[in-house]
Amino acid sequence: MKHIIIPLLIVFISFGCGKKVDDATFKKDRQEKAQKEQAQQEKATPTIFEGEKHLVNLRQLTFGGQNAEAYFSYDASKLIFQSTRDSLKCDAIFMMNSDGSDVRMVSSGKGVTTCSFIAPDGKSIIYASTYAAGDDCPPKPDMSHGYVWALYKSYDIYKANIDGSHIVRLTDSPGYDAEDVYSPLGDKIIFTSDRTGDLELFTMNPDGSQVEQITHTPGYDGGAFFSLDGQWICWRASRPQGKELKNYKELLKKGLIRPKNLEIYVMNLKDRQPIQLTDNGAANFGPYFTPDGKKVIFSSNMDDPKGRNFDLYMVDIKTKEIERITYNPTFDGFPMFSHDGKKLVFASNRNNKVRGETNIFIADWKP
Repeated sequence: MKHIIIPLLIVFISFGCGKKVDDATFKKDRQEKAQKEQAQQEKATPTIFEGEKHLVNLRQLTFGGQNAEAYFSYDASKLIFQSTRDSLKCDAIFMMNSDGSDVRMVSSGKGVTTCSFIAPDGKSIIYASTYAAGDDCPPKPDMSHGYVWALYKSYDIYKANIDGSHIVRLTDSPGYDAEDVYSPLGDKIIFTSDRTGDLELFTMNPDGSQVEQITHTPGYDGGAFFSLDGQWICWRASRPQGKELKNYKELLKKGLIRPKNLEIYVMNLKDRQPIQLTDNGAANFGPYFTPDGKKVIFSSNMDDPKGRNFDLYMVDIKTKEIERITYNPTFDGFPMFSHDGKKLVFASNRNNKVRGETNIFIADWKP
């Protein structure tokens, strides 16, 4: 924040030491600047593509950089998200109002951070970070293995006050701990860990106690979210067999995963019997329940033969019928409904000023 605060201090010092400045002129200048910024945003009205019948009044909330994984507070007044912007070398955690105003960083700015979420009571946040291992961003994954994700062993889960202060470490395992979210009931946090030698789902209390493993099948289990009543979870999972399982384990030992074949699952936390919702061999990820718990929205490249374009889809838990939600020719992902079902927030490459940038969008949801 120093690059913002210092210029303001210089302005105020100049006003105090020199000629008296007319307050009305100062206010007028600020209003004109705000109007120009608003006009720029209005010109950047995001496109709603043909077929996107559920999206109404689509608005772009961020403008430039890499912004993703934006998730609502319980009352939908705020959003928490990860972003690489300005002078940052890798992702930090930010918060903003749901209209895109009052953007502020709430992580330390050290290491890399991901997978943030706001507690249901609005008093605290959680996120995963490598900053205990050093201030610098960790090295990028070795792409000689193809397209892979890095599973940094220095990732642990942290809790902080809503303004980012008073950071408390919740996990301290020798491996990867991340992909963490609160239950809407506030009683549990679900997360992904490789502490058993495989990527499995675990739950713990909000203070980090009573860690319990809840999936047990070889393959990647991650990116889980709770239903609004806290009784179900949805997540992405791979179930490699034979040679694929061997390759998966070899990559995992190197702290890597190839996110190629991921299917969407749901499970009731009482009986713990996984139910597979998709079976298309594509990269399906970012699932989230509709508020009524009857469907799951997610991102997938199932309709792109080259596997490059991701759109949003919705699957009915009972019938497993899938409906396509977005028709963007680039990328749409990380969807989340507000708890009243009136809003949908997601990340997208649509409306880019620079190729490859990802921004946060919010829309009114039309059933």
